[in-house]
Amino acid sequence: MNRRRAPRRFSHSQRRDAPTGGEWRPRNQEQRRGPDKAWLRQEEGGERHEPQGKEAAPRGTCHTMCPAHELQVREAQNCLHRFEILAGTETYRPPCGDPSRAVKEYSRPAAGKDATTPTDLRPPAVLLKTVCYLIDDIAASTNLHPWTEVYGFVFDRLRGVKQDMIIQRVSGSDCVLILERMVRFLVYASYRLCGEPLRLYDPRINDTHLQENLSWLLDCYKAGTEQHPNQEEFQALGLLYNLGLSRAVRHIMELPEPLRSTPAIRLALSINRAYLERNPVRLLRLAQRLNFLQSCALHRHLVTSRRDLLHIFSHGYSSRNCRFPLHRLAQLLFLDKSLTVQLCLSYGVEVTQDDQVVFSKTAFNEPEQGKLHCKRYHNIVAEKQRDLTVRSIIDGCA
Repeated sequence: MNRRRAPRRFSHSQRRDAPTGGEWRPRNQEQRRGPDKAWLRQEEGGERHEPQGKEAAPRGTCHTMCPAHELQVREAQNCLHRFEILAGTETYRPPCGDPSRAVKEYSRPAAGKDATTPTDLRPPAVLLKTVCYLIDDIAASTNLHPWTEVYGFVFDRLRGVKQDMIIQRVSGSDCVLILERMVRFLVYASYRLCGEPLRLYDPRINDTHLQENLSWLLDCYKAGTEQHPNQEEFQALGLLYNLGLSRAVRHIMELPEPLRSTPAIRLALSINRAYLERNPVRLLRLAQRLNFLQSCALHRHLVTSRRDLLHIFSHGYSSRNCRFPLHRLAQLLFLDKSLTVQLCLSYGVEVTQDDQVVFSKTAFNEPEQGKLHCKRYHNIVAEKQRDLTVRSIIDGCA
Protein backbone atom coordinates (compact mmCIF):
# COMPACT_ATOMS: atom_id res chain seq x y z
CA MET A 1 0.00 0.00 0.00
CA ASN A 2 1.47 3.31 -1.09
CA ARG A 3 1.56 5.93 1.57
CA ARG A 4 1.59 9.57 0.84
CA ARG A 5 4.99 11.07 1.43
CA ALA A 6 5.05 13.71 4.12
CA PRO A 7 5.54 17.22 2.81
CA ARG A 8 9.15 18.26 2.66
CA ARG A 9 10.27 20.53 5.46
CA PHE A 10 12.61 23.33 4.60
CA SER A 11 15.32 24.38 6.96
CA HIS A 12 15.91 28.01 7.77
CA SER A 13 18.85 28.15 5.35
CA GLN A 14 16.66 26.88 2.49
CA ARG A 15 13.98 29.53 2.78
CA ARG A 16 13.81 32.42 0.40
CA ASP A 17 14.41 34.93 3.20
CA ALA A 18 17.46 33.12 4.55
CA PRO A 19 20.53 35.38 4.93
CA THR A 20 22.83 35.61 1.96
CA GLY A 21 26.62 35.65 1.89
CA GLY A 22 26.93 39.33 2.70
CA GLU A 23 25.03 39.21 5.99
CA TRP A 24 26.15 38.77 9.57
CA ARG A 25 26.64 35.06 10.26
CA PRO A 26 26.59 34.01 13.91
CA ARG A 27 27.72 30.41 14.16
CA ASN A 28 26.12 27.69 16.23
CA GLN A 29 27.67 25.95 19.20
CA GLU A 30 29.19 23.21 17.08
CA GLN A 31 30.95 25.75 14.88
CA ARG A 32 32.27 27.70 17.87
CA ARG A 33 34.49 24.80 18.84
CA GLY A 34 37.04 25.99 16.32
CA PRO A 35 37.31 27.74 12.97
CA ASP A 36 38.54 24.68 11.08
CA LYS A 37 35.18 23.14 10.09
CA ALA A 38 33.08 26.21 9.42
CA TRP A 39 35.68 28.32 7.74
CA LEU A 40 36.98 25.61 5.44
CA ARG A 41 33.47 24.96 4.17
CA GLN A 42 32.60 28.63 3.75
CA GLU A 43 35.83 30.08 2.48
CA GLU A 44 38.15 27.49 1.00
CA GLY A 45 36.07 26.07 -1.82
CA GLY A 46 33.62 23.94 0.11
CA GLU A 47 35.85 20.92 0.69
CA ARG A 48 35.30 19.36 4.10
CA HIS A 49 38.38 19.07 6.30
CA GLU A 50 37.14 17.68 9.56
CA PRO A 51 39.44 16.52 12.33
CA GLN A 52 39.05 12.87 13.17
CA GLY A 53 38.99 12.19 16.86
CA LYS A 54 41.72 14.04 18.69
CA GLU A 55 44.08 14.19 15.73
CA ALA A 56 46.49 17.08 16.22
CA ALA A 57 46.45 19.93 13.75
CA PRO A 58 49.50 20.16 11.48
CA ARG A 59 52.16 22.66 12.46
CA GLY A 60 53.97 24.66 9.81
CA THR A 61 57.74 24.66 9.50
CA CYS A 62 58.07 27.21 6.68
CA HIS A 63 59.89 30.27 8.02
CA THR A 64 59.65 32.37 4.87
CA MET A 65 56.63 34.21 3.50
CA CYS A 66 56.59 31.88 0.49
CA PRO A 67 57.61 28.19 0.56
CA ALA A 68 60.78 27.54 -1.43
CA HIS A 69 59.10 24.91 -3.62
CA GLU A 70 56.25 27.23 -4.57
CA LEU A 71 58.67 30.03 -5.39
CA GLN A 72 60.63 27.73 -7.72
CA VAL A 73 57.49 26.51 -9.48
CA ARG A 74 56.01 29.97 -9.95
CA GLU A 75 59.36 31.31 -11.14
CA ALA A 76 59.68 28.53 -13.74
CA GLN A 77 56.08 29.10 -14.90
CA ASN A 78 56.54 32.89 -15.04
CA CYS A 79 53.71 33.33 -12.52
CA LEU A 80 55.39 35.86 -10.24
CA HIS A 81 53.63 39.12 -9.51
CA ARG A 82 55.65 42.22 -10.33
CA PHE A 83 55.78 43.01 -6.59
CA GLU A 84 57.70 39.72 -6.07
CA ILE A 85 60.32 40.01 -8.82
CA LEU A 86 63.96 40.47 -7.87
CA ALA A 87 65.14 43.96 -8.79
CA GLY A 88 67.23 43.98 -11.96
CA THR A 89 65.79 40.76 -13.37
CA GLU A 90 62.57 42.22 -14.77
CA THR A 91 63.76 41.70 -18.35
CA TYR A 92 64.82 38.09 -17.80
CA ARG A 93 62.73 35.31 -19.33
CA PRO A 94 61.51 34.27 -16.87
CA PRO A 95 62.40 36.88 -14.22
CA CYS A 96 63.79 35.77 -10.87
CA GLY A 97 61.78 35.79 -7.67
CA ASP A 98 62.90 37.74 -4.63
CA PRO A 99 62.70 35.43 -1.55
CA SER A 100 62.32 38.48 0.71
CA ARG A 101 59.31 39.81 -1.25
CA ALA A 102 57.53 36.72 -2.54
CA VAL A 103 54.38 35.74 -0.64
CA LYS A 104 52.51 32.44 -0.77
CA GLU A 105 49.54 32.54 -3.15
CA TYR A 106 46.05 31.46 -2.23
CA SER A 107 45.17 28.17 -3.93
CA ARG A 108 41.91 26.29 -3.85
CA PRO A 109 42.01 22.76 -2.43
CA ALA A 110 42.36 20.21 -5.22
CA ALA A 111 41.73 16.47 -5.28
CA GLY A 112 44.87 14.53 -4.46
CA LYS A 113 46.72 17.60 -3.21
CA ASP A 114 47.92 17.52 0.38
CA ALA A 115 47.45 20.98 1.87
CA THR A 116 48.78 19.93 5.29
CA THR A 117 52.44 19.48 4.40
CA PRO A 118 54.36 21.22 7.22
CA THR A 119 56.98 22.65 4.86
CA ASP A 120 54.22 24.48 2.95
CA LEU A 121 52.58 25.91 6.07
CA ARG A 122 53.75 29.03 7.88
CA PRO A 123 53.56 29.06 11.70
CA PRO A 124 51.60 31.87 13.41
CA ALA A 125 54.63 34.10 13.96
CA VAL A 126 55.52 33.95 10.26
CA LEU A 127 51.88 34.57 9.29
CA LEU A 128 51.82 37.71 11.43
CA LYS A 129 55.11 38.83 9.89
CA THR A 130 53.62 38.23 6.43
CA VAL A 131 50.53 40.31 7.20
CA CYS A 132 52.68 43.17 8.54
CA TYR A 133 54.76 43.06 5.35
CA LEU A 134 51.68 43.11 3.13
CA ILE A 135 50.26 46.10 5.00
CA ASP A 136 53.40 48.13 5.73
CA ASP A 137 55.42 47.50 2.57
CA ILE A 138 52.74 46.91 -0.08
CA ALA A 139 49.37 48.43 0.87
CA ALA A 140 50.93 51.46 2.58
CA SER A 141 53.57 52.09 -0.09
CA THR A 142 53.43 55.45 -1.85
CA ASN A 143 55.43 54.13 -4.81
CA LEU A 144 53.20 51.23 -5.90
CA HIS A 145 50.37 52.16 -8.26
CA PRO A 146 47.53 51.76 -9.04
CA TRP A 147 45.99 50.93 -5.67
CA THR A 148 43.50 48.58 -7.31
CA GLU A 149 46.43 46.34 -8.25
CA VAL A 150 47.90 46.73 -4.78
CA TYR A 151 44.57 45.69 -3.31
CA GLY A 152 44.30 42.66 -5.61
CA PHE A 153 47.75 41.43 -4.60
CA VAL A 154 47.26 41.99 -0.86
CA PHE A 155 43.74 40.54 -0.91
CA ASP A 156 44.90 37.29 -2.54
CA ARG A 157 47.90 36.87 -0.22
CA LEU A 158 45.73 37.53 2.84
CA ARG A 159 43.47 34.70 1.69
CA GLY A 160 46.56 32.49 1.65
CA VAL A 161 47.36 33.57 5.20
CA LYS A 162 43.83 32.76 6.29
CA GLN A 163 44.05 29.34 4.62
CA ASP A 164 47.19 28.50 6.59
CA MET A 165 45.49 29.65 9.79
CA ILE A 166 42.49 27.40 9.17
CA ILE A 167 44.55 24.30 8.39
CA GLN A 168 46.64 24.77 11.54
CA ARG A 169 43.61 25.84 13.62
CA VAL A 170 45.39 28.93 14.83
CA SER A 171 43.68 30.56 17.80
CA GLY A 172 44.37 32.88 20.69
CA SER A 173 46.25 36.16 20.57
CA ASP A 174 48.12 35.30 17.35
CA CYS A 175 44.82 34.75 15.55
CA VAL A 176 43.38 38.00 16.94
CA LEU A 177 46.36 40.12 15.89
CA ILE A 178 46.20 38.80 12.33
CA LEU A 179 42.42 39.09 11.96
CA GLU A 180 42.35 42.64 13.32
CA ARG A 181 44.68 43.85 10.58
CA MET A 182 42.75 41.93 7.94
CA VAL A 183 39.46 43.49 9.00
CA ARG A 184 40.89 47.02 9.03
CA PHE A 185 42.34 46.51 5.56
CA LEU A 186 39.03 45.26 4.12
CA VAL A 187 37.01 48.03 5.78
CA TYR A 188 39.37 50.67 4.42
CA ALA A 189 39.32 49.07 0.94
CA SER A 190 35.50 49.09 0.92
CA TYR A 191 35.66 52.88 1.18
CA ARG A 192 38.71 53.64 -0.95
CA LEU A 193 37.70 51.46 -3.90
CA CYS A 194 33.99 52.27 -3.79
CA GLY A 195 32.80 52.96 -7.33
CA GLU A 196 35.71 51.25 -9.10
CA PRO A 197 34.84 49.03 -12.11
CA LEU A 198 33.90 45.46 -11.21
CA ARG A 199 36.84 44.08 -13.17
CA LEU A 200 39.15 45.86 -10.71
CA TYR A 201 37.18 45.62 -7.47
CA ASP A 202 34.13 43.56 -6.56
CA PRO A 203 32.42 44.98 -3.45
CA ARG A 204 30.41 41.80 -2.87
CA ILE A 205 33.51 39.62 -2.69
CA ASN A 206 35.20 42.12 -0.39
CA ASP A 207 32.06 42.18 1.78
CA THR A 208 31.91 38.38 1.98
CA HIS A 209 35.49 38.08 3.22
CA LEU A 210 35.09 41.04 5.57
CA GLN A 211 32.01 39.47 7.17
CA GLU A 212 33.76 36.11 7.57
CA ASN A 213 36.91 37.60 9.09
CA LEU A 214 34.89 39.86 11.39
CA SER A 215 32.72 36.96 12.56
CA TRP A 216 35.80 34.85 13.27
CA LEU A 217 37.44 37.72 15.15
CA LEU A 218 34.40 38.33 17.35
CA ASP A 219 34.25 34.61 18.11
CA CYS A 220 37.91 34.75 19.19
CA TYR A 221 37.05 37.58 21.58
CA LYS A 222 34.22 35.55 23.02
CA ALA A 223 36.11 32.27 23.31
CA GLY A 224 39.30 33.58 24.90
CA THR A 225 39.86 34.53 28.52
CA GLU A 226 42.65 37.02 27.91
CA GLN A 227 42.06 40.75 27.57
CA HIS A 228 41.99 42.23 24.07
CA PRO A 229 42.68 45.99 24.06
CA ASN A 230 41.08 46.52 20.63
CA GLN A 231 37.82 44.71 21.31
CA GLU A 232 35.81 47.92 21.76
CA GLU A 233 36.99 49.15 18.36
CA PHE A 234 35.98 46.02 16.45
CA GLN A 235 32.69 45.46 18.24
CA ALA A 236 31.72 49.00 17.18
CA LEU A 237 33.01 48.49 13.64
CA GLY A 238 30.93 45.34 13.30
CA LEU A 239 27.74 47.17 14.26
CA LEU A 240 28.44 50.21 12.09
CA TYR A 241 29.19 48.04 9.07
CA ASN A 242 26.06 45.94 9.62
CA LEU A 243 23.81 48.83 10.54
CA GLY A 244 20.18 47.85 11.11
CA LEU A 245 20.87 44.10 11.12
CA SER A 246 19.11 42.47 14.06
CA ARG A 247 21.82 39.83 14.58
CA ALA A 248 24.47 42.50 14.92
CA VAL A 249 22.43 44.36 17.53
CA ARG A 250 21.69 41.14 19.41
CA HIS A 251 25.40 40.34 19.51
CA ILE A 252 26.18 43.75 21.02
CA MET A 253 23.42 43.45 23.61
CA GLU A 254 24.86 40.12 24.78
CA LEU A 255 28.24 41.72 25.58
CA PRO A 256 29.18 42.35 29.22
CA GLU A 257 27.86 45.65 30.55
CA PRO A 258 31.30 47.30 31.03
CA LEU A 259 32.19 46.64 27.38
CA ARG A 260 28.76 47.60 26.07
CA SER A 261 28.99 50.92 27.91
CA THR A 262 32.25 52.04 26.31
CA PRO A 263 32.06 55.27 24.26
CA ALA A 264 32.61 53.71 20.82
CA ILE A 265 29.93 51.04 21.27
CA ARG A 266 27.44 53.48 22.80
CA LEU A 267 27.91 55.80 19.81
CA ALA A 268 27.47 52.89 17.38
CA LEU A 269 24.27 51.88 19.18
CA SER A 270 22.94 55.45 18.94
CA ILE A 271 23.63 55.55 15.21
CA ASN A 272 22.00 52.15 14.76
CA ARG A 273 18.91 53.35 16.64
CA ALA A 274 18.66 56.43 14.43
CA TYR A 275 18.95 54.17 11.38
CA LEU A 276 16.17 51.86 12.57
CA GLU A 277 13.94 54.82 13.46
CA ARG A 278 14.56 56.32 10.01
CA ASN A 279 15.92 59.49 11.57
CA PRO A 280 18.57 60.44 9.00
CA VAL A 281 19.11 63.93 10.44
CA ARG A 282 20.25 62.47 13.76
CA LEU A 283 22.26 59.72 12.07
CA LEU A 284 24.24 62.16 9.94
CA ARG A 285 24.80 64.41 12.93
CA LEU A 286 26.10 61.53 15.05
CA ALA A 287 28.31 60.37 12.17
CA GLN A 288 30.41 63.50 12.63
CA ARG A 289 31.69 62.06 15.91
CA LEU A 290 33.11 58.89 14.32
CA ASN A 291 36.81 58.48 13.60
CA PHE A 292 38.05 57.78 10.08
CA LEU A 293 37.91 53.97 10.08
CA GLN A 294 34.50 53.98 11.75
CA SER A 295 33.32 56.35 9.01
CA CYS A 296 34.68 53.92 6.40
CA ALA A 297 32.52 51.19 7.94
CA LEU A 298 29.47 53.46 7.93
CA HIS A 299 29.95 55.02 4.50
CA ARG A 300 27.91 52.42 2.58
CA HIS A 301 24.82 53.50 4.55
CA LEU A 302 25.20 57.23 3.85
CA VAL A 303 23.43 57.16 0.48
CA THR A 304 20.44 55.41 2.05
CA SER A 305 20.30 57.91 4.91
CA ARG A 306 20.38 60.92 2.61
CA ARG A 307 17.78 59.36 0.37
CA ASP A 308 15.54 58.84 3.42
CA LEU A 309 15.99 62.46 4.42
CA LEU A 310 14.87 63.73 1.01
CA HIS A 311 11.98 61.26 0.95
CA ILE A 312 10.73 62.33 4.39
CA PHE A 313 11.03 66.02 3.55
CA SER A 314 9.27 65.45 0.21
CA HIS A 315 6.23 64.27 2.16
CA GLY A 316 6.49 66.63 5.12
CA TYR A 317 7.02 69.81 3.08
CA SER A 318 4.96 68.86 0.03
CA SER A 319 3.21 72.10 -0.92
CA ARG A 320 3.19 74.41 -3.93
CA ASN A 321 3.80 77.43 -1.74
CA CYS A 322 6.39 75.88 0.56
CA ARG A 323 10.07 76.64 0.05
CA PHE A 324 12.98 75.15 1.98
CA PRO A 325 16.34 77.02 2.05
CA LEU A 326 19.01 75.21 0.08
CA HIS A 327 21.78 76.17 2.50
CA ARG A 328 19.84 74.65 5.41
CA LEU A 329 19.25 71.41 3.51
CA ALA A 330 22.96 71.27 2.67
CA GLN A 331 23.76 71.57 6.39
CA LEU A 332 21.42 68.71 7.26
CA LEU A 333 22.89 66.51 4.51
CA PHE A 334 26.47 67.55 5.39
CA LEU A 335 27.16 68.39 1.74
CA ASP A 336 28.15 71.56 -0.04
CA LYS A 337 25.54 73.37 -2.11
CA SER A 338 26.59 72.02 -5.49
CA LEU A 339 26.45 68.38 -4.33
CA THR A 340 23.14 69.05 -2.57
CA VAL A 341 21.67 70.34 -5.84
CA GLN A 342 22.95 67.28 -7.72
CA LEU A 343 21.49 64.94 -5.11
CA CYS A 344 18.14 66.70 -5.17
CA LEU A 345 17.92 66.53 -8.95
CA SER A 346 18.78 62.82 -8.87
CA TYR A 347 15.63 62.22 -6.79
CA GLY A 348 13.41 64.59 -8.74
CA VAL A 349 13.47 67.33 -6.10
CA GLU A 350 13.26 70.81 -7.65
CA VAL A 351 15.77 73.53 -6.80
CA THR A 352 14.93 77.07 -7.90
CA GLN A 353 17.35 79.65 -9.22
CA ASP A 354 17.18 81.60 -5.96
CA ASP A 355 18.44 78.56 -3.97
CA GLN A 356 15.11 77.36 -2.69
CA VAL A 357 14.09 73.70 -2.59
CA VAL A 358 10.57 72.73 -3.65
CA PHE A 359 9.54 69.40 -2.15
CA SER A 360 6.73 67.36 -3.67
CA LYS A 361 5.74 63.82 -2.74
CA THR A 362 4.50 63.15 -6.26
CA ALA A 363 7.68 64.40 -7.92
CA PHE A 364 10.05 62.32 -5.75
CA ASN A 365 11.45 59.32 -7.64
CA GLU A 366 14.32 56.90 -7.40
CA PRO A 367 17.32 57.53 -9.69
CA GLU A 368 18.18 55.07 -12.42
CA GLN A 369 20.53 52.28 -11.43
CA GLY A 370 24.13 53.40 -11.77
CA LYS A 371 23.25 57.08 -12.08
CA LEU A 372 23.88 57.93 -8.42
CA HIS A 373 27.58 57.51 -7.61
CA CYS A 374 28.21 56.91 -3.92
CA LYS A 375 31.85 58.00 -4.20
CA ARG A 376 30.79 61.53 -5.11
CA TYR A 377 29.25 61.99 -1.67
CA HIS A 378 32.11 60.74 0.50
CA ASN A 379 32.94 64.08 2.06
CA ILE A 380 31.93 62.98 5.59
CA VAL A 381 34.61 60.28 5.42
CA ALA A 382 37.23 62.12 3.38
CA GLU A 383 37.33 65.08 5.76
CA LYS A 384 38.38 62.78 8.61
CA GLN A 385 41.36 61.22 6.82
CA ARG A 386 43.46 64.38 6.79
CA ASP A 387 47.12 63.27 7.02
CA LEU A 388 46.46 59.68 8.09
CA THR A 389 48.53 57.15 6.14
CA VAL A 390 47.33 53.71 5.09
CA ARG A 391 49.79 52.17 7.54
CA SER A 392 48.50 54.18 10.50
CA ILE A 393 44.89 53.38 9.55
CA ILE A 394 45.40 49.61 9.36
CA ASP A 395 47.71 49.53 12.38
CA GLY A 396 44.91 51.05 14.44
CA CYS A 397 45.96 54.69 14.72
CA ALA A 398 42.96 56.15 12.82
